[in-house]
Amino acid sequence: MHTLLLTLLIIVSLALIVVVLLQSSKSSGLSGAISGGAEQLFGKQKARGIDLILHRLTIVLAVLFLILALLVVKF
Repeated sequence: MHTLLLTLLIIVSLALIVVVLLQSSKSSGLSGAISGGAEQLFGKQKARGIDLILHRLTIVLAVLFLILALLVVKF
């Protein structure tokens, strides 16, 4: 059981890393950090297409990673 959970944890963690790296960046450098808050506040554009899929997949993989990590520690 422990080996199965650990294997799943490794697969999910690698998939999470790949999905995060595939996402497009929201800001660029220090100028993005300064104007990023205003852009988020006033420019409420919803993610579309592949960005939306990657965003949702990131959330799912992060939740799976958390659950599997807790199960590995328990067993």
